[in-house]
Amino acid sequence: MDNLIGKKLDGLYEVRELIGSGGMANVYKAVMLGHNGPVPAGTVVAVKVLRQEYMHDPDLVRRFKNESKAISLLNHPNIVKVYDVSVNDDLQYIVMEYVEGITLKTYIEKKGQLSFKEAVSIAIQVGRGIEAAHNKNIVHRDIKPQNIMISTEGKVKVTDFGIARAATSNTISSDVMGSVHYSSPEQARNGFVDGKSDIYSLGIVMYEMVTGRVPFDGDTTVAVAIQHLQEEIVPPSVYAPNLPISMEKIILKCTQKNPDRRYASMTALLADLRKALISPNEDFVVMVPLANQDKTRVIGADDLNQIKKQTANVYIDPASIKIQEPVIDDDDEDDDDDIEDEDGDINPKMEKAITIMGIAAGVVIIIIIIYLCITLAGGMKSNKNNSSNTETTKTETQTGDSQSTQIKDGVVVPSLTGKTMDQAKQELNGTGLGIKQVGTASSDTVEKGQIISQDPQDGKTVEKNTTIEVIISSGSAGNSENAVDIPNVVGQSETDASAALTAKGFNVTKTTSYSSSVAEGYVISQTPNGDTQGKEGDTITLEISLGSEKITVPDVSTSYKSEEQAKELLSQFNVSTATKYSDTDAGIVIGQSLASGTQADPGASITITVSLGPEPAQQITTKTYKLNVSLQLPSDTSNISGADIVLYDDQGNVLQTWYGKTIADFGTGGLILTKTGILSDSGKIVVTWLDLNGNDLKDQTIDVQFQEE
Repeated sequence: MDNLIGKKLDGLYEVRELIGSGGMANVYKAVMLGHNGPVPAGTVVAVKVLRQEYMHDPDLVRRFKNESKAISLLNHPNIVKVYDVSVNDDLQYIVMEYVEGITLKTYIEKKGQLSFKEAVSIAIQVGRGIEAAHNKNIVHRDIKPQNIMISTEGKVKVTDFGIARAATSNTISSDVMGSVHYSSPEQARNGFVDGKSDIYSLGIVMYEMVTGRVPFDGDTTVAVAIQHLQEEIVPPSVYAPNLPISMEKIILKCTQKNPDRRYASMTALLADLRKALISPNEDFVVMVPLANQDKTRVIGADDLNQIKKQTANVYIDPASIKIQEPVIDDDDEDDDDDIEDEDGDINPKMEKAITIMGIAAGVVIIIIIIYLCITLAGGMKSNKNNSSNTETTKTETQTGDSQSTQIKDGVVVPSLTGKTMDQAKQELNGTGLGIKQVGTASSDTVEKGQIISQDPQDGKTVEKNTTIEVIISSGSAGNSENAVDIPNVVGQSETDASAALTAKGFNVTKTTSYSSSVAEGYVISQTPNGDTQGKEGDTITLEISLGSEKITVPDVSTSYKSEEQAKELLSQFNVSTATKYSDTDAGIVIGQSLASGTQADPGASITITVSLGPEPAQQITTKTYKLNVSLQLPSDTSNISGADIVLYDDQGNVLQTWYGKTIADFGTGGLILTKTGILSDSGKIVVTWLDLNGNDLKDQTIDVQFQEE
């Protein structure tokens, strides 16, 4: 028997039973004692307790504390509430809201495919919770149906922020991958992760809701991860023919491989989801055009062997490989921390058995995942051909003194120009950097076989395992018959510059960097220089401007700062002031138009809202409305078993759901639907009639006017 059952934690919570068991922690059902706690006495709560065997593991304790910090910042109806956190040497636990219900994973397994409206309703609620987390600069990183709870009242709540991280001024490193079936490509390649990774994962969840299956599956986690990286997603309409075009395009936009082609924010995604409810068959979703660098690159057997060879001389810091951490709560679709029986209840015995059997295999799999993820970026770069318009876009080329502070355990790139490949490899030995030739070019100053240029340039600070791409001199073009004039394309647009060079028979590679003087998308420099001579087939490297480097908007609205302090922190922006009555002391900033953590241009406009203090006492009347309507059965009920009903306001927000109503529920006088406290005067009722097998039969939309209370 579990030694915590029956115990009283800090004299406040009496542990009743074990309800879930994961790799890092156990979850118990408990009851609040006394009247001095965060919730009333007798309240049923969930208590997540760090396992004793991990109490002295600094990495796992850190993760547990990180989760505590992350979710303590969040207070939203679509996120499981946190009531209390206790961190001490003897016991570490988090007291959370107890949700009576089942996971979305179980719900999908029971229903097979969800209806469009039900899927959108769930997605909106999940999106609201994630949006609230993103507004606090918290990225969940493990959005999946197993971490989404549906209460018996139909409310949807996001849980398990065990691998969540607070975003830094740019992005966060994905050193812990979430469940592989829902992980974004950047997570799979151990890249940089921001809120768009959560958008990708939610897209996969929506795909599963409407199709009853995940888009990528395989025998191993490695196989699934590679599919996320290189395989095109099968449109969900292939498995759900009646899926409205709006929903399909929303899912496809969320699941783009390139984060820049996804929704810019969860707020933008929610706007399209709400519009889809109103106009499901309207083709309104705007897809970002496909760039050359977004084309799928297939990784074959030869390529994988090449990846292995390329990494033979690449240093991998053993201290950076943590076996224990990825094992914890980061499973595949079977989800070790959510093992359930057919009734939706967690089976601790099954979990324990799987955990014991999976330890040995898990270690091997995780080493393989880490190995592939670390090398995949470099391997995919090696797969590029040297034909015209080859592009190399890398974050390492960013300029500015701040870069070295943004890269943990970074390496300063040495100068390789004038060296042969053998000399360069010797120079890089032991640095953790790799090297690859991406082209050749004529040079009157650099001898044949020596390096003309490199990317990243010397002096840059980059991550370990970065591959430096170099161009090798093919010797002087001289006055030979094969000499070709190299056009000077500095200052031209990327498109025009590439066209001018390829027309001369040159190959083109591209790098990117920030520039305050050259507009975005235009050429900053070229190597070799223009107005010189080369030979047909030489490689010309173009440095393309990303525009001015963005500035991270600081937090001035949640830290009790005065108007003067806020303006000082926002000195690089164009600040205007608004005022508002609030419970906060007068003169304190309570809001900002650009959310903290947002990347914005220098001089961008931002409005801060300053408190006027409590509003003077006055009689305020707020109109609220109520619904009281009798819903009638169709005249022909021979093929109808019941209905799912959703109530929306005039903005498309879900006000109430009534799922699983049977014909008997309608009685002789119809089904009485009631709702109070509504803030709008009109809305609509959408009825999804169900056939005798419980499948969606047809939808009926009823416009309603609410009565003033």
